[in-house]
Amino acid sequence: MILTLDIGNTNIKTALFENGEVRQYWRVATDRDRSSDELGILLMNLLNYNGINRDRIEGIMMSSVVPQINFTVEHMCRNYFGIEPMRIEPGIRTGINIKYENPRELGSDRIANAVAAYELYGGPCITIDFGTATSFGAISERGEFLGGAICPGLKLAAEALTERAAKLPRFELAKPESVIGRNTVTNMQAGIVYGYIGQINYLVDRMKRELGAPNAKVIATGGLAVLVAEESKVIDVMDGLLTLKGLCLIYGKNANPAN
Repeated sequence: MILTLDIGNTNIKTALFENGEVRQYWRVATDRDRSSDELGILLMNLLNYNGINRDRIEGIMMSSVVPQINFTVEHMCRNYFGIEPMRIEPGIRTGINIKYENPRELGSDRIANAVAAYELYGGPCITIDFGTATSFGAISERGEFLGGAICPGLKLAAEALTERAAKLPRFELAKPESVIGRNTVTNMQAGIVYGYIGQINYLVDRMKRELGAPNAKVIATGGLAVLVAEESKVIDVMDGLLTLKGLCLIYGKNANPAN
């Protein structure tokens, strides 16, 4: 079994893969103050609850956009699994050609998304990851990561609105029935949610034109993708485990390069 860890700003998403298929999936909060022992015991409990012996795990692949927690996670992997985790870093085989001006600047989660999207759904394609920030990636027909765009995530935009405008109340991030709200809360919900959907639609349309690929497949992932996909007409595939699938694929390319 391969254990994959996608360490994001809000959550650590983790999945166990067996023969390339997802066996288990968990999501825990990203806590920068959590010790390696706390994280290790948490994972041990999740494995035990699902009747999985940790000795069955033969490799660990991780992606992180939170550098402060990397040492803790790596230390946990060594102490609790006896495995040196593999990370996406310069020199690792991915199967895609990164055309970024400085490839070192590209987030490892975006690389994993691109690998999974291209191998599972083909190119050209566009990935959208709805996380703390929403990131877009454009992959060519030849498997080249050409670049993309990054904008504030839905929750981040909503929090900024209420924190910076003193008289506006906190509100549930939900889609109102109408874009013409009849009270302050529905006004804010309409502006954030429907405005966000419009932004997604425009960026995807513009990317397709720049790719010269009007039929490029759009693959969405991330916790808030469902809220947007219900209304947006540009998303073709919803794959909540896209990043973790990409990590598993990258692990296979490096642990078993002949395959």
